[in-house]
Amino acid sequence: MNQPVTLNQLRQMPLGDIAALPASDLARLHKEVAEAMSQTKLVSDLLDGVLVRRFGERATRIRQETGKDFGLIRFQEGDVDVAMDLPKRSSWDQGKLAGIVQTIRNAGDDPAQYVETTFDVSERKYTAWPDSIRRVFEPARTVKAGKPSFKLTLREQEVA
Repeated sequence: MNQPVTLNQLRQMPLGDIAALPASDLARLHKEVAEAMSQTKLVSDLLDGVLVRRFGERATRIRQETGKDFGLIRFQEGDVDVAMDLPKRSSWDQGKLAGIVQTIRNAGDDPAQYVETTFDVSERKYTAWPDSIRRVFEPARTVKAGKPSFKLTLREQEVA
Protein backbone atom coordinates (compact mmCIF):
# COMPACT_ATOMS: atom_id res chain seq x y z
CA MET A 1 0.00 0.00 0.00
CA ASN A 2 1.31 3.45 -0.91
CA GLN A 3 2.19 5.84 1.87
CA PRO A 4 0.45 9.23 1.63
CA VAL A 5 2.54 12.07 0.19
CA THR A 6 3.95 14.33 2.89
CA LEU A 7 4.39 18.10 2.69
CA ASN A 8 8.16 17.59 2.58
CA GLN A 9 7.81 15.21 -0.37
CA LEU A 10 5.41 17.61 -2.05
CA ARG A 11 8.14 20.26 -2.31
CA GLN A 12 10.29 17.88 -4.35
CA MET A 13 7.54 16.70 -6.73
CA PRO A 14 6.95 18.05 -10.24
CA LEU A 15 3.77 20.11 -10.54
CA GLY A 16 2.20 17.61 -12.96
CA ASP A 17 2.68 14.77 -10.47
CA ILE A 18 1.07 16.82 -7.72
CA ALA A 19 -1.88 17.68 -9.95
CA ALA A 20 -2.31 13.97 -10.73
CA LEU A 21 -2.68 13.01 -7.07
CA PRO A 22 -6.12 11.80 -6.00
CA ALA A 23 -8.44 14.60 -4.87
CA SER A 24 -8.55 13.08 -1.38
CA ASP A 25 -4.74 13.45 -1.12
CA LEU A 26 -4.97 17.05 -2.30
CA ALA A 27 -7.68 17.72 0.28
CA ARG A 28 -5.53 16.22 3.05
CA LEU A 29 -2.46 18.18 1.93
CA HIS A 30 -4.49 21.38 1.67
CA LYS A 31 -5.71 20.88 5.24
CA GLU A 32 -2.18 20.13 6.46
CA VAL A 33 -0.88 23.34 4.85
CA ALA A 34 -3.67 25.38 6.45
CA GLU A 35 -2.89 23.86 9.85
CA ALA A 36 0.85 24.46 9.40
CA MET A 37 0.21 28.08 8.44
CA SER A 38 -2.05 28.53 11.46
CA GLN A 39 0.60 27.08 13.76
CA THR A 40 3.29 29.24 12.16
CA LYS A 41 1.13 32.33 12.67
CA LEU A 42 0.60 31.44 16.33
CA VAL A 43 4.32 30.94 16.90
CA SER A 44 5.12 34.15 15.00
CA ASP A 45 2.63 36.12 17.12
CA LEU A 46 4.07 34.56 20.28
CA LEU A 47 7.62 35.47 19.29
CA ASP A 48 6.57 39.02 18.35
CA GLY A 49 5.02 39.38 21.81
CA VAL A 50 8.19 38.08 23.44
CA LEU A 51 10.31 40.57 21.47
CA VAL A 52 8.08 43.46 22.54
CA ARG A 53 8.28 42.27 26.14
CA ARG A 54 12.05 41.84 25.96
CA PHE A 55 13.00 44.99 24.01
CA GLY A 56 9.92 47.24 24.14
CA GLU A 57 10.83 49.33 27.17
CA ARG A 58 14.35 49.92 25.87
CA ALA A 59 13.01 50.88 22.44
CA THR A 60 10.50 53.26 24.01
CA ARG A 61 13.26 54.87 26.08
CA ILE A 62 15.47 55.29 22.98
CA ARG A 63 12.54 56.78 21.06
CA GLN A 64 11.91 59.29 23.86
CA GLU A 65 15.61 60.19 24.11
CA THR A 66 15.95 60.69 20.35
CA GLY A 67 12.55 62.28 19.77
CA LYS A 68 11.83 59.66 17.11
CA ASP A 69 8.22 58.51 17.53
CA PHE A 70 8.16 56.32 14.41
CA GLY A 71 10.54 54.59 12.04
CA LEU A 72 13.62 52.46 12.52
CA ILE A 73 15.80 52.52 15.61
CA ARG A 74 18.79 50.32 16.34
CA PHE A 75 20.53 49.21 19.51
CA GLN A 76 22.64 46.36 20.77
CA GLU A 77 21.79 43.64 23.24
CA GLY A 78 24.96 41.70 24.00
CA ASP A 79 26.29 40.50 20.66
CA VAL A 80 22.96 41.03 18.91
CA ASP A 81 22.08 44.09 16.84
CA VAL A 82 18.41 44.88 17.37
CA ALA A 83 16.54 46.89 14.75
CA MET A 84 13.00 47.88 15.68
CA ASP A 85 10.74 49.50 13.12
CA LEU A 86 7.56 51.24 14.22
CA PRO A 87 5.69 52.28 11.09
CA LYS A 88 3.43 55.30 11.03
CA ARG A 89 -0.13 54.51 9.96
CA SER A 90 -2.23 57.58 9.27
CA SER A 91 -5.97 57.48 8.82
CA TRP A 92 -8.23 60.33 7.87
CA ASP A 93 -11.85 61.09 8.74
CA GLN A 94 -13.51 61.06 5.33
CA GLY A 95 -16.38 63.33 6.35
CA LYS A 96 -14.05 65.98 7.75
CA LEU A 97 -11.82 65.75 4.68
CA ALA A 98 -14.84 66.26 2.41
CA GLY A 99 -15.64 69.45 4.36
CA ILE A 100 -12.06 70.67 4.04
CA VAL A 101 -12.07 69.96 0.29
CA GLN A 102 -15.27 71.99 -0.05
CA THR A 103 -13.73 74.84 1.96
CA ILE A 104 -10.70 74.85 -0.37
CA ARG A 105 -12.99 74.82 -3.41
CA ASN A 106 -15.11 77.66 -1.99
CA ALA A 107 -11.94 79.70 -1.51
CA GLY A 108 -11.26 79.33 -5.26
CA ASP A 109 -8.31 76.98 -4.81
CA ASP A 110 -7.80 73.53 -6.32
CA PRO A 111 -8.16 70.80 -3.67
CA ALA A 112 -6.19 68.38 -5.91
CA GLN A 113 -3.07 70.32 -4.88
CA TYR A 114 -3.62 69.14 -1.29
CA VAL A 115 -5.57 65.87 -1.27
CA GLU A 116 -6.07 62.82 -3.44
CA THR A 117 -9.68 62.04 -4.11
CA THR A 118 -10.68 58.44 -4.68
CA PHE A 119 -14.11 57.29 -5.67
CA ASP A 120 -15.26 53.77 -5.03
CA VAL A 121 -18.49 51.89 -5.49
CA SER A 122 -19.44 48.93 -3.35
CA GLU A 123 -20.13 45.92 -5.59
CA ARG A 124 -23.03 44.96 -3.37
CA LYS A 125 -24.64 48.38 -3.83
CA TYR A 126 -23.88 48.39 -7.57
CA THR A 127 -25.67 45.09 -8.15
CA ALA A 128 -28.69 46.35 -6.16
CA TRP A 129 -29.10 49.49 -8.30
CA PRO A 130 -31.74 49.72 -11.00
CA ASP A 131 -30.46 49.04 -14.54
CA SER A 132 -30.83 52.72 -15.51
CA ILE A 133 -28.35 53.78 -12.83
CA ARG A 134 -25.95 50.89 -13.50
CA ARG A 135 -25.75 51.82 -17.20
CA VAL A 136 -24.48 55.29 -16.24
CA PHE A 137 -21.65 53.78 -14.16
CA GLU A 138 -20.71 50.85 -16.45
CA PRO A 139 -18.17 52.80 -18.57
CA ALA A 140 -16.18 53.54 -15.40
CA ARG A 141 -16.25 49.93 -14.16
CA THR A 142 -13.58 47.30 -14.77
CA VAL A 143 -13.96 43.77 -13.47
CA LYS A 144 -10.89 41.60 -12.87
CA ALA A 145 -10.65 38.13 -11.43
CA GLY A 146 -9.16 37.76 -7.98
CA LYS A 147 -6.96 34.95 -6.74
CA PRO A 148 -8.90 31.70 -6.74
CA SER A 149 -9.24 29.88 -3.46
CA PHE A 150 -10.39 26.37 -2.79
CA LYS A 151 -11.76 24.61 0.22
CA LEU A 152 -11.41 20.85 0.04
CA THR A 153 -13.36 18.76 2.49
CA LEU A 154 -13.20 14.99 2.74
CA ARG A 155 -16.59 13.37 3.06
CA GLU A 156 -16.83 11.18 6.11
CA GLN A 157 -16.74 7.50 5.24
CA GLU A 158 -19.52 5.56 6.94
CA VAL A 159 -18.37 2.45 8.70
CA ALA A 160 -20.76 -0.46 8.26
